[in-house]
Amino acid sequence: MVSNYTFAILLFFLLAICRPTTAALVKEQPLILKYHNGALLKGKISINLVWYGTFTPNQRSIIIDYLNSLSSGRRSTPPSAASWWSTTANYRGGASTVVVGKQILDEKYSLGKSLKTSHLIYLASKANTLRSVNVVLTAKDVAVEGFCMSRCGTHGSTRMKTGSIRFAYAWVGNSETKCPGQCAWPFHQPIYGPQTPPLVAPNGDVGVDGMIINLGTVLAGTVTNPFNNGYFQGPATAPLEAVSACTGVFGSGAYPGYPGKVLVDKSSGASYNVHGVNGRRFLVPAMWDPKTSTCRTMV
Repeated sequence: MVSNYTFAILLFFLLAICRPTTAALVKEQPLILKYHNGALLKGKISINLVWYGTFTPNQRSIIIDYLNSLSSGRRSTPPSAASWWSTTANYRGGASTVVVGKQILDEKYSLGKSLKTSHLIYLASKANTLRSVNVVLTAKDVAVEGFCMSRCGTHGSTRMKTGSIRFAYAWVGNSETKCPGQCAWPFHQPIYGPQTPPLVAPNGDVGVDGMIINLGTVLAGTVTNPFNNGYFQGPATAPLEAVSACTGVFGSGAYPGYPGKVLVDKSSGASYNVHGVNGRRFLVPAMWDPKTSTCRTMV
């Protein structure tokens, strides 16, 4: 299953170009993600990571801290990344608690620097364990099929070699040198739409802070629509899911080209909307809340 996130980004900015100056006469209908009666991922879930290519220790620590922040409980200052992730508990079946599981470093680019989707599935299968989501993270010098053209990240499922058990996988790429205006917005000038000043990345790394946004997008989609029959809107081949249905929204008052009201650190100028562990701050995208049928923002 291919994420519709990038297509939603393009539509988001095209709408910005044509944004009306007067209020619409027709009341906007509430956003509804239909439940298609399939299994969701609930309970304690291990996030296994395959680091493909060169990541610095600091880059890895940013992403690890982010994942640990999703289930940090009361250890983080509000608004917290854990509170944002708790929105997944409002989907059928209750909460999804994530923990960092196995990590595999592939710093020698074992499959080269140009990967197909089949390569991503192969890499993900190397980290497979029970009750896990296997995430492949590709470095900034790795090209991936569809990357920057139709997707910034994706998730799906496949069967283990035995054929009896399906496992969920996801992939996110570092877009720093390839398409930061597309996959690391709002930390870089957008490719399309209004050329508003970019926000300052909260962890000082445009590529990795952009990966955080896309990682949150595909993980939320994975737990709420792991096998293509959970919660989504539109065609199953290009669904709008828990976060991709709220593309471009990071704070209240968002509209195409403007991410919304977020928090700003007075000393560094960095923008964020949640706190995490180890003093980290992150910018996370809005997530659709089944209880209110709205895109929930943290600020």
